[in-house]
Amino acid sequence: MPVSFVTLDGSEGIYILTLRRPDALNALNSGLCRDMLDALARVDQDPGARVLILTGEGRAFCAGADLLEREGAALEAIWAHNRLIFQIPLGLERMAVPTIAAVNGYALGGGCEVALGCDLRWAASSAEFGCPEVARGIVPAAGGTQRLPRLVGSSRAMALILSGRRIGAQEAHRIGLVDAVVAPEDLSRAVGETARIIAANAPLAVRAAKRAIRHGLGATLEAGLEFEGQLQRMLYATADCQEGIAAFRERRAPRWAGR
Repeated sequence: MPVSFVTLDGSEGIYILTLRRPDALNALNSGLCRDMLDALARVDQDPGARVLILTGEGRAFCAGADLLEREGAALEAIWAHNRLIFQIPLGLERMAVPTIAAVNGYALGGGCEVALGCDLRWAASSAEFGCPEVARGIVPAAGGTQRLPRLVGSSRAMALILSGRRIGAQEAHRIGLVDAVVAPEDLSRAVGETARIIAANAPLAVRAAKRAIRHGLGATLEAGLEFEGQLQRMLYATADCQEGIAAFRERRAPRWAGR
């Protein structure tokens, strides 16, 4: 899918969405935001999609909002830009398929918030994370003040957001911001292997598991358990469930139909 600011490549259900403003460290101008949202919609509309990998071209994953676009702009235009960025991590969370951020470099401000919207985050050892908004007179308002505490705990999120400091990949892993750290040259391969492992599982079950987890994060335990049970009951009636049982019994690889 050739577009101005992203590329979207897919093979065997695994999509790779690459941000392509390397000269601007993949900063989020309105054009890039719209291209990303269009790409997410395309993946979500594909019943054969299994996993989405999100990464950046060059030495940055995403350096956050393009502040040059806001320079001299009216308040409403600045707010519209903020809300456009806000839609990206929200869209990643709402996607049916699992999403993996392959953080190849700087993930700062809105870029860090985009990574927070993904289900998993893998980082190159050279990557840096941070929410420097308070040094610009604003707050992380693409969901950062809400998602980061839920991921790493309120105290650690406070320390990062209130200080505005950057942290390296190893510290991000230590506090639970990323799931794994690998050498830069191994990032694509390692994330691809993880994506293939996920994609090899029953697609309806994977989608249901993501829905159950995401739903439970904003619900009481009782409500989460109820929703989990509803999804499980639905899965018991699928052809894939019967195939999974048969494949286990026959000691062979399952052949998923996605129904």
